[in-house]
Order: sequence, then C-alpha cells, then structure tokens
Amino acid sequence: MSQILDHNDDNIQIAANDLLAGKLVGMPTETVYGLAGDATNENAIALIYRTKGRPQFNPLIVHVLDQDMAQNYVTMNDHAKNLASAFWPGPLTMVLGRKDNSGLSHLVSAGLDTLAVRCPAHPVARHLLNATNKPLAAPSANPSGSISPTTSQHVEQGLGQKIDHILEGGACDKGIESTIVLVTNDKLVLLRPGSISAEQLASATGLPVQTKDDDSINAPGQLSSHYAPHAAVRLNAFHKMKDEVFIGFGALDGDFNLSETGDLEEAAANLFKTLHMADATGVPSIAIAPIPWTGLGIAINDRLERAAAPREN
Repeated sequence: MSQILDHNDDNIQIAANDLLAGKLVGMPTETVYGLAGDATNENAIALIYRTKGRPQFNPLIVHVLDQDMAQNYVTMNDHAKNLASAFWPGPLTMVLGRKDNSGLSHLVSAGLDTLAVRCPAHPVARHLLNATNKPLAAPSANPSGSISPTTSQHVEQGLGQKIDHILEGGACDKGIESTIVLVTNDKLVLLRPGSISAEQLASATGLPVQTKDDDSINAPGQLSSHYAPHAAVRLNAFHKMKDEVFIGFGALDGDFNLSETGDLEEAAANLFKTLHMADATGVPSIAIAPIPWTGLGIAINDRLERAAAPREN
C-alpha cells in the first residue's frame, strides 16, 4: 500500500525525488487529489495513463507554479493573462496553444496542438512544484472514470497498490475539478464547468463565453461517462426506492445530505466524498435529490450527469 506522508519539508523532498525519478505521487489540490508525474518525462506520463487505465486520447492538465512558468509551455494572449491575473492560483484551467519544443511529453496533449494548464492554490501542491521546479501533469488520482478523490484515503483506496507515496493535504476545499476554458483571441469556450463561472470569465476578459457544441475531446473531463460510482445513479429523485441509498439536498433529506442548508458551495465540497460513502454501503443504486441549475449547481449537475451515464468501454 501507499504511504501517506504528512506535509513537511522532508516529505516534500521524498515526493519530489519520486517525481524526478519518473515515479508518480498522490498530490492534493484545492479541487481534487491529483496523480502527479513529471510532465517533461515521456515514461512518467505513459505511467499515468497505465496506472489510471485512462484512454490516451484524453489529454491531461499540466500544473505550473505561476504565469511565468506557464509561458514556457503555452502562448498566452492578453485574455489569458487577464484570466491568470484574476484566478491564478486557483481552480481555473486554460486550454492554450502549445509551444513547439516546450520539452513536455507529447502524451500530455493527446496529440493536440493545445495544452491544458493550471496554477493550483493548494500549499502542498505549490510546495511540491517549487521542490521539483518541473511542470506536473496531474489528473485526478483515481481509476479512470470512477469517483474523484477528495481525501488522501480516497487515493489510497483507489490507487494504493500502484503508487508509493501520497502527500496529505486534508479534504479538498472546492471538492470538484477546475473550470476549463479554451481561450482564443475573440471568444472563450467553456469546456468544463467548475467553481469559476462563465459570468466571472466574461467579466475578467470582456469576451463572450460559448459552450462546446461538438463531441470532440480537447480537454479532460469531457467523456460522457465519468466520476462514476460502482452503483447505478438515479438523478432528480424525491424519495428512496427499494435497495437504494438516498442523497438529499436542502430540506429534501436522505441517508446523506450534500448540504442541509441548500448551500451550493458546501454541496460541491461534499459531492465526491458523499458519493464515496454512499457507494461504500454496497447498494445497487444511489438516488440523488435535484440540484438547482444555477451558479455552482451547473458544475455539480455536470458531474452528476456524467456519473449517471452508461459506462464507456
């Protein structure tokens, strides 16, 4: 099993040494825990795909320490720089043109000429980026398609037999993955909703924000079946049926409740943790109360719809 390491200088160096040797490390971020590997090491990136069982047409997010580091790998126009100034470090991933001869593994982009890049806010992730001085590819630290991990224990349960070390960073503050936006000179395309809204993106840039209108995979988190528990998922439920666990929201209570007060930020932070707990009961089906399609509810419903979708082969 993996060893969970407390956050201190010595343990950060152990994890950094792993990464520099081409190994993988469980790394906390403010969104979910990531399976980190050196983005400049082709073998390490191939190992991420093998360890997760992730299809290689599904690109990875590369984590950087700051905007200066990002500009070694991507071309940032003024709109991208404005977004970075407004939301980095934080839960925003930008898809930008990848620079030639960047030194990154070609696998991180899954053959595309773009790169998904993010600057995390979590102090442990930032400490590790500083210690390695490397860009770190870090998809969610779980078997591909399953519930995302928001604690070190979730990582250990899913990948504990496959990696040596997991850095402890506590429960993730945001609890859902980053907002992903494609940045061009004249528009933004929202590829995955998250805790940073389309309205916030538009306000920071003055650009219109469009939604993706085709089925192409040009960023992580776009597979129709994703974030899925072992149990079937029934959405917009108002009561529990036989052989179900019921996850409530607000006044509609159940075996678990994402937020008894109907707070969407609390619901997002609790989402994957609650799915893990419900799935651990061993029931064949999980029923989930309706979540409003407003604000952060848009991102929560995106994750729930993918969790409920039929598994892809």
